[in-house]
Amino acid sequence: MPLPSRLLPCLMIGGLLAMVPVPVAALSEAYKDNLYETGILKPVDSVLTVKVGDQAPDFSLKAVSGHQVSLADYRGKKHVVLSFIPAAWTPVCSDQWPGYNIVKELFDEHDAVLLGISVDSLASLFSWTNQMGTLWFPVLSDFFPHGATAAKFGILRTDGTAERALIVIDKQGIIRYIDVHDVNKRPPLDALARELEKLSQ
Repeated sequence: MPLPSRLLPCLMIGGLLAMVPVPVAALSEAYKDNLYETGILKPVDSVLTVKVGDQAPDFSLKAVSGHQVSLADYRGKKHVVLSFIPAAWTPVCSDQWPGYNIVKELFDEHDAVLLGISVDSLASLFSWTNQMGTLWFPVLSDFFPHGATAAKFGILRTDGTAERALIVIDKQGIIRYIDVHDVNKRPPLDALARELEKLSQ
C-alpha cells in the first residue's frame, strides 16, 4: 500500500537522519570526552504495564526550564509523544534527542508535542542539554521519586534507568503506539512518522 504523499518528506528526513554522522561528532572534544560509554546492554529489561488502547497514566514532572509539566496539560489540545531515554551523558541518548530538532515540522504538522523524559536529576539534565545545544521540546526529570513515571508505564529497568521508549498518546489521553526499543539503538524516525500520520487521519 503506497504511503500518503505528505508523509514522504518526513520519511525522507528520517532516512537522511539515519545516514548522517552522530550529532555528537559535531560538538566539542571536551563534550565527547565526558560521555559515558555503557557498552552493550540488555536490549529490554522491563515488562510493560500499559498497552495500546489504554488511558495513559498521568504524571507531573519538573522540566529543566523550571516549569512543572503534566500529561493532563495537553488533554484535548495536543497529541503527545513521550521519549524515555536511559541516561544523560551517554552516546546514543546524546544522538537521539538532538535528532528530533531536524524533524520538528513533523510534530507541528500533526499537532503533536514531544516530551523528553529521563530518570536523571535536573542538575545533570541541565548541564547535559546545555552541552547538546537548544532542544525545542521540554526535558523532564523523573528523578524523585526515582523513576516513578517510568514505572507507571512499566519501562523502569532493573538498574534504575528507563528503557529507550517512544509512546504516542492522542489528544484524548489514549495510548496509540508503544515502541520499547533496543536500548543500544535509536528508534527509527520513519516508524514514528507513520504513527503521527495516523493521528491526523
